[in-house]
Amino acid sequence: MENINKVAKITLIFWILKIIATTLGETFGDYLSMTLELGYSIGIIITSVFFLLVLGIQLLIKSHIPVVFWLVIVATTTLGTEISDFIDRSLGLGYTLGSLLLLFGLILTLTFWYIKFKNLSVFPIYEKNKEVYFWIAILFSNSLGTAFGDYLIDIIGLTYFAGAIVTGAVIFIVVLLHYLTSINHIILFWIAFIFTRPFGATFGDFLTKPIEKGGLELGTLNASAFSMLLMILILLIPIIKRKKIN
Repeated sequence: MENINKVAKITLIFWILKIIATTLGETFGDYLSMTLELGYSIGIIITSVFFLLVLGIQLLIKSHIPVVFWLVIVATTTLGTEISDFIDRSLGLGYTLGSLLLLFGLILTLTFWYIKFKNLSVFPIYEKNKEVYFWIAILFSNSLGTAFGDYLIDIIGLTYFAGAIVTGAVIFIVVLLHYLTSINHIILFWIAFIFTRPFGATFGDFLTKPIEKGGLELGTLNASAFSMLLMILILLIPIIKRKKIN
């Protein structure tokens, strides 16, 4: 019996959904910890339970189910927001050290992944063990992206919009390198994956933060609802197309 892939194919739609999921993770994470004033510790507990629940479902199913897969992505972006903020603010390690710690965790995960499977290919993924490595790396990369986005804003002093422009430019350069050079596509994937996190995060901050700080002040709940609705609509597009063909 042929193995059935468990993860989404890396296409333009994948990256669009990833960025939106990142924005949703940032705004909903802030909604839990700041708008509801639950704090980062409680936020981590809530988002960890959600992450473990949807990850358990993802690992149990035998094929790629888009809704489940993207729920896990959203869970990693939301939990990543809480982890990053907890390290940087609650533990007082700061954005620079926090980013370095998360980068070390990501590199360590990818190193063990490579030692075990002799590659870092992210599509297709059949084996459950490799999928576990995949999701750990995704969680680290999303947490790192949050910390790095905060580093751009709070340490370097960029506005939220400028931060989105900088990280968006990095993503654009990675796309050019993918099509115009022979640089390993897996390396480019992880660079793009990391930088889509601060891009979505800074865009989420741009939507929610006060106007005097360079944001649009839409509120964390409204921004989260908008992002979630947008993801649902994009996920419905292929289903609608298939029904029209049939």
